[in-house]
Amino acid sequence: MARSALLNVMVQAARKAGSSLARDFGEVQNLQVSLKGPGDYVSQADRKAEEIIHAELSRARPGYSFLMEERGEVPGDDGQHRWLVDPLDGTTNFLHGIPIFSVSIALERQGQLVAGVIFNPAMDELYTAERGGGAFLNDRRMRVAARNRLSDAVIGTGIPHLGRGHHGQALIDLKNVMGEAAGIRRLGSAALDLAYVAAGRMDGFWEDYLSPWDIAAGILMVREAGGFASDRAGGQAMFDNGTIVAGNEAIHRALLKQLGPGLAKRPQKAPAVPPDAGA
Repeated sequence: MARSALLNVMVQAARKAGSSLARDFGEVQNLQVSLKGPGDYVSQADRKAEEIIHAELSRARPGYSFLMEERGEVPGDDGQHRWLVDPLDGTTNFLHGIPIFSVSIALERQGQLVAGVIFNPAMDELYTAERGGGAFLNDRRMRVAARNRLSDAVIGTGIPHLGRGHHGQALIDLKNVMGEAAGIRRLGSAALDLAYVAAGRMDGFWEDYLSPWDIAAGILMVREAGGFASDRAGGQAMFDNGTIVAGNEAIHRALLKQLGPGLAKRPQKAPAVPPDAGA
């Protein structure tokens, strides 16, 4: 596949950060097993990866603003472009030596998602997408799965844990979907969940209480792979309310029906995704 110069910049930043994470991942299991030691180490690995990405993207495109997991909003002189960066999505997996984590980078231009990269360095899987140019896994074009019934579908989700999310609502959602679906999966990285939907590995995905950097690149990938992504109400306020539902047209519609709008979510600072959902 031919990548634009812009996407090449993003791929280079993701791969460089991924190489750093891969080295750190190899050391995690050698650390003394304590809450403080490995936890601090992973936090350092996360920050180091974010610094690499910030430096690479700033050098290539000076003036672009950032929204990053660790640093938050970093204003730039260019008011038209914004990077959305999650340097390590799947921190708990990383901490426990589970090779399912990713670097996620997306770019907005005038409020529209135009490019995205998700990289799993442990498996050397690179997912890329550009608006109007399709979505790819290691240079192979991706398409969402063709299954159109929940009874045949494997659906990904996130499960809230200690101190996170609304456990009661999550149990209701799980009950409503698990009784209709062929299988439920919880990977531990929302970015990779969405990449898997785009690749046809999973048929659909939903989760609540997410941040823009968790889902921005994945939203574009699902759409460029022929799928649909929305919030739980079927709208385009994913960045505002932190909810997402994704799949092909039939599975997306079925999930919305099973889940309903859910609970009101606390708005976040980032603007809503523009209303251009769909294939």
